[in-house]
Amino acid sequence: MAPGVSRTAPKAPADLPAEAAGPLERGLAVLRIVADAAHSVRPGDLARATGLARSTVDRIAATLTHLDYLRTVGRDLVPAPRLMEFGNAYLHASGMSRALRPSLERLARILDESVSAIVPDGCDARIVGKAVPPGRVIPLGFRVGDLLPAERCAAGAVLAPGWQPETYEAWRARRAADPLDETFPAVPARRTAPVPERTEADFAAWTAAADADGWALDDQLVAPGLVAVAVPVRDPDGRPVCAISVLAHTSRHSGEELRAHALATMTEEARHIADALYGASTAAAAPPAVPAYADAKPELGPSFLQALARGLAVLTVLGRRCGGLTLAEAAEASGLSYPSTRRNLLTLRQLGYVEQHGRRFLPSPHVLELGYARLSTLTLADIAQPHLTELAGRVRESASLAVLDGIEVHYVARAAAQQITSARIMPGTRLPAYVTSMGRVLLADLPEADRQKRVDASHPQALTPRTLTSPDALGAELDRAAREEHALVEQELEAGLRSLAVPVRDRSGRAVGAVNIALHAGPEPPEHTRDTLLPALRACAARIESDLAVAFADGPVQTG
Repeated sequence: MAPGVSRTAPKAPADLPAEAAGPLERGLAVLRIVADAAHSVRPGDLARATGLARSTVDRIAATLTHLDYLRTVGRDLVPAPRLMEFGNAYLHASGMSRALRPSLERLARILDESVSAIVPDGCDARIVGKAVPPGRVIPLGFRVGDLLPAERCAAGAVLAPGWQPETYEAWRARRAADPLDETFPAVPARRTAPVPERTEADFAAWTAAADADGWALDDQLVAPGLVAVAVPVRDPDGRPVCAISVLAHTSRHSGEELRAHALATMTEEARHIADALYGASTAAAAPPAVPAYADAKPELGPSFLQALARGLAVLTVLGRRCGGLTLAEAAEASGLSYPSTRRNLLTLRQLGYVEQHGRRFLPSPHVLELGYARLSTLTLADIAQPHLTELAGRVRESASLAVLDGIEVHYVARAAAQQITSARIMPGTRLPAYVTSMGRVLLADLPEADRQKRVDASHPQALTPRTLTSPDALGAELDRAAREEHALVEQELEAGLRSLAVPVRDRSGRAVGAVNIALHAGPEPPEHTRDTLLPALRACAARIESDLAVAFADGPVQTG
């Protein structure tokens, strides 16, 4: 089986012509393969893995790169952070992002162990939320988006009592096709295949006990050296819709010790999560009026697959309201016709990416297979690096990203230009914030009292004859940086070095980092550098901010 290809190959809905479902189905198959690959993927490899013609793969790739779900590295394809839009749509429409975060963080803090939220995805278990204890150097846990075999995790045992007969049939078929669990990258593969009848009998007994007890214990089933306890989160009818799982290493707790340590607190938090999911305060605002679909056919011509772009736009807009959208609402939000929206919803439902609850459609947890686990581990530096490389290539000067750490700026990413006069700064370098362009835009974003406290603690010294050291002069420059959203530093850190910086902001507008261009202070005046380079620098920051808004839609930006 090719990496990223579903265990089953769903057919288009019976009432849809093949040409309606084909582009969307093929595009999703390409996204899965690129998202699952350990490295970049060549178009030729995609053609062989999917069985599609190379020309078809090229059109799909051109459409997906235009939509910024994939990016090119040379001739190869890699997933882009915007691919997380689909997983975010599920987390928002299901209410999971709002309901889980406070409880998971509270559990991780109280229990001092890694905590996950897990939902059923067909006959398997998909991680949809996690929290790790503050300050833990090597936190345990899987990634949001990882898929686990239900029979190998405590969460699977507490979720299985809600299975339907067809779920059990799918589970038996999956185990027969993959007895060693080789299609689950998140868990170690089995060394030998278990006896099917014994596995089924053991799992049935385990799930029955979990249903009766209200908890399940996994003692090194999911991986050697790991124990986990899980409790269900139930809907108003008593069905398990989610599991909360606490994971620990056997060096810290035995299975029974972990149960005694965590069970009462977990059970209480599961009730809080159920209240958040099904309480009276779950209403959300109406979808934005701006249509999601923009036709690029006039710009790209035959290489742009309208059917694929429309289908992905429909999938994305379903996350605009908790509880999903009706067909009419999805059509309005996407900017597509009613028949086109209906065709895409039926196709996505048949492929397992959309669920229908009454008149409403919402993404299923299956959308998290589209690269969410891989992309959820990205940091600010990871996201910024390709944009810095593009900027450095465009302006032919070195570009860097730094964060504020106390009274210093900490360089976390850099793209060096091949110049004789390039500054020799690497990621990990720390410099005084008061005397650097990035430090000044970051200090300028702070409340005035905090800003002044850090400047005073720096004990500014003259590093060159141009260095500003007086409180009044530095204060004026920081006020200017706050007002103008950039800072220009002329030979204050080192003679001959000029730098220009702008802030990089998260969804709330807070400056979480800064991007700069550093260059030799040549005969041109500093104002020429500002006027020439500032537009490109701001465009780079805007692209980084766009990626951050998707990658950290529901949490703080991870800076390292």
